[in-house]
Amino acid sequence: MRWSRRRSVLLGALLLAAVVVCLFLWRQSTAPLVARVLPESEGILYFNLSPLRAATHFDRRPVEHDPGYQRFIDATGINFERDLNEAAFALDHLPDSTGPNGGLAFSEVFAGTFDAARLSNYLSGIATSTESYDGKTIFNVPSESRTVRVVVLNHSMVAISNTPTTEQIHSILDRARGAWLPFNSAGPTLLSEHYRDLPVLSLAWGLGQIGLPLEDHGVLSLFGVTLPFRLDATFIASLRWTGALRLRIEEVAPNAASARASAKALSGLLAVGRIAENNLPGRLSNADTQALLNSATITQHDDRAILAATLPENLLHSLMRTPDGLATGTSKP
Repeated sequence: MRWSRRRSVLLGALLLAAVVVCLFLWRQSTAPLVARVLPESEGILYFNLSPLRAATHFDRRPVEHDPGYQRFIDATGINFERDLNEAAFALDHLPDSTGPNGGLAFSEVFAGTFDAARLSNYLSGIATSTESYDGKTIFNVPSESRTVRVVVLNHSMVAISNTPTTEQIHSILDRARGAWLPFNSAGPTLLSEHYRDLPVLSLAWGLGQIGLPLEDHGVLSLFGVTLPFRLDATFIASLRWTGALRLRIEEVAPNAASARASAKALSGLLAVGRIAENNLPGRLSNADTQALLNSATITQHDDRAILAATLPENLLHSLMRTPDGLATGTSKP
């Protein structure tokens, strides 16, 4: 009898351990909730700010906010540097670049700590109209000749969209309805196709046409330099901590020859950038930019052109400054 009881306890412990392992493996292989509820899009960006905040303490740095953002903080109690834990963005290219959105629209989901009732009260005061959908209130907020739609999903998540139609914000609400259920890993097509390609425990990542924000007259451009990629190029980018911040960006090319051409062109640009930065007078050079460029490597593997580099912590600090446009959900492109 005593042996039977011990065996039952042992089997129960093994079963519990197996369940815990399965849940852990599922968690590591499943995209974060804020990304899974995004609508279909051409590109996705994700940021896990909690470990970045712990590593860089960017929330402790005094930041001077513009008056509009400060009014938002005073009314809602929300300070993005302190209260935002996760953020996911869906990027959509718009055919008419002369419209109020320009050539790009965003749909966003934020997770963090906030007072839902206080936020809803603030939104009701600045919205010109509301819409009821799936039991939730969508606030229509005017911003720069366009409408920004905002909905409080639950006590810790908010969705925002500045797309021309309601399709994207409705899609977020539809996906959010059952996204919290165990083993429900459904999400945008980009996640099902490429999320498994990301390194485990990435703090930030991007999938798809994430170069769209760099579009300039039909080409991808960074600091005035035309990049050797198509406007519709698919990328897999990640940032993770392995003793240092490791940046990895892969272009998914149509074939190996295209990947080889991209890697060659990017290597040329990198060489020019290194020469320029390393030979500037001291007062014009930037130590963090030098470190980033000098750590970068370009490789090609099958249909992938891959850039890997170490991101200096000071450079990350400057990137983590919260844009004031988030206060009204506009996230200015």
